Amino acid sequence: MDQPAALLSDVRARIASAAQLARRAAEDVTLVAVSKTHPAASIAPLIAAGQRVFGENRVQEAAEKWPDLRAEHPGIVLHLVGQLQSNKAEEAVSLFDCIHSLDRPSLVSALRRAMDKAGRQVPCFVQVNIGAEEQKGGCVIAALPQLLAEARAAQLPLLGLMCVPPAGIEPAPFFALLGKLADDNGLVGLSMGMSEDFETAIMLGATHVRVGSALFGGR
Repeated sequence: MDQPAALLSDVRARIASAAQLARRAAEDVTLVAVSKTHPAASIAPLIAAGQRVFGENRVQEAAEKWPDLRAEHPGIVLHLVGQLQSNKAEEAVSLFDCIHSLDRPSLVSALRRAMDKAGRQVPCFVQVNIGAEEQKGGCVIAALPQLLAEARAAQLPLLGLMCVPPAGIEPAPFFALLGKLADDNGLVGLSMGMSEDFETAIMLGATHVRVGSALFGGR
């Protein structure tokens, strides 16, 4: 196999192994290949190897890369995994099939208006600032019930919760906490786990893992 196909095969095997250990089906875990900063030429080999779900951090970068790629390769599903400014909500709703970074009431309102205008429902994860880190986006844990109530009142389609645990610390407790928060609030989706910790995340219930460097190699 060429390198992209080999890397994809390895990540899929690791997902399957972690799911088996957790007595879960590998098919219950969606691999989101995070292609931020990578050009179309680097993405195409992964598409050729069978990957169909991709993630981008920025609306502008996605708008530059993905319309042509999607025209060439039908069936691509595109996730926004980075922070979203309210003034970019309309563009995000037109570009993406899932948003992982709903984290504040103003964005609830902006997304509701954008979805109504587009006539398109885009499922969302609510991002939780699971480690209470000032520099990171995400809703603080104490504000989560109110934000979920507002999102439900606006009839936004909610898939679950998303987090990025603090770097350099064992991630398992943070993943477990996100799972408990999801359970407490009647949500089933868990977007958690990246290249360095997705197996741990799967063991703790991740339904979506966001993997970049393990698929694309170092930059």
